[in-house]
Amino acid sequence: MQNNTFSTLFVGQNLIKLKEVDSTNNFLKDLVSNSEPLAEGTVIMADNQFAGRGQQESVWQTQAGKNISTSIYLRPSFLPLNKQFYLNIAVSLAVSDALSCFIPEGITVKWPNDMYHLDKKLGGILIENTLTGSAIKSSVIGIGLNVNQSEFSESISQRATSVIRILQRDVPLMDIMEKIFIFMEKYYLILRAGKYGILQNDYLARLYNYNVSALYKKGEEVFEGIIKGVEDGGRLTVETIHGLKSFNFKEIEFTHTK
Repeated sequence: MQNNTFSTLFVGQNLIKLKEVDSTNNFLKDLVSNSEPLAEGTVIMADNQFAGRGQQESVWQTQAGKNISTSIYLRPSFLPLNKQFYLNIAVSLAVSDALSCFIPEGITVKWPNDMYHLDKKLGGILIENTLTGSAIKSSVIGIGLNVNQSEFSESISQRATSVIRILQRDVPLMDIMEKIFIFMEKYYLILRAGKYGILQNDYLARLYNYNVSALYKKGEEVFEGIIKGVEDGGRLTVETIHGLKSFNFKEIEFTHTK
């Protein structure tokens, strides 16, 4: 474990760097369960993550040493279970703010927590909570971002982008990491203060396709809809020809803007 000089109170002050790991989330969860109480804000960062995961077991592919593969340990025991999506919102805002320091235009959050630049994916977030009774005991927050990887597999090349593709230059990974730590702490403290309205408004302001007519897919059905909001539990509310509908994670797919 390393002590660092990041300008934060706790996020990133304990940083564990690994050369290679299957998943930084798995490593951090094992560390939490097999060690003495871990300092809140502890961060795991890997040069190479060879079995990274996205939402609901999606696979995250990354080139060694080129991208950010990191996990952050938090203990949001103050957060009611019916408000736990606000942790997702806080993290999404932190990462989007960090990216916007380097890419001033076009950064959005695609519900529930993918990072987008225009219509292409820059990265994603995977939050895994451990519950004790009716409280959140701890959270492991995995973040994967395409930074200095310019080539992608053919299957995702048209849907993915990276910081280097956008800026046409390398950006040091730790420069972005430090911004993530700073903004993570900012939004986490807003969350701890219970200022849900601020988080909700900021999230909607950055939400991909918010208030835009677009096409969506549910099963085999393609329909037109306009995103109108996100419920406290995380369900997406969409205005359709049949009225306002709400959808859970993975229940609908984004297709393309009309």
